[in-house]
Amino acid sequence: MPKKAIIPAGTSTPIAPFVPGSMADNILYVSGTLPFDENNDVVHVGDAEAQTRHVLETIKSVIEEAGGTMDDVTFNSIFITDWDNYAAVNKVYAEYFPGEKPARYCIKVGLVKPEALIEIASTAHIG
Repeated sequence: MPKKAIIPAGTSTPIAPFVPGSMADNILYVSGTLPFDENNDVVHVGDAEAQTRHVLETIKSVIEEAGGTMDDVTFNSIFITDWDNYAAVNKVYAEYFPGEKPARYCIKVGLVKPEALIEIASTAHIG
């Protein structure tokens, strides 16, 4: 099975050995995406809505680089650090998935940088 790395223009070097997305058999796997800037520093510290929007925009750029849209997303894994942010995350999430929603789960975890409040990994079927 051939696979192809999906790396949008302007993507920073990851903090670990992975690529933003990997495509195989028209299935795009988007790596866990954190609210990082080009220097891998956390953006919008303390603001779960803004961090969620940043993460979903980053995921959107990977999906578009692969030739898809957010409508192609079939599954999301959501990781949050505090249940108090759940409503804020869902508010922004609903903006990016206004129609039929993808399957998903959400769990509370510790993330790689303490200022990060959210991480999302996505699966999309392109084409």
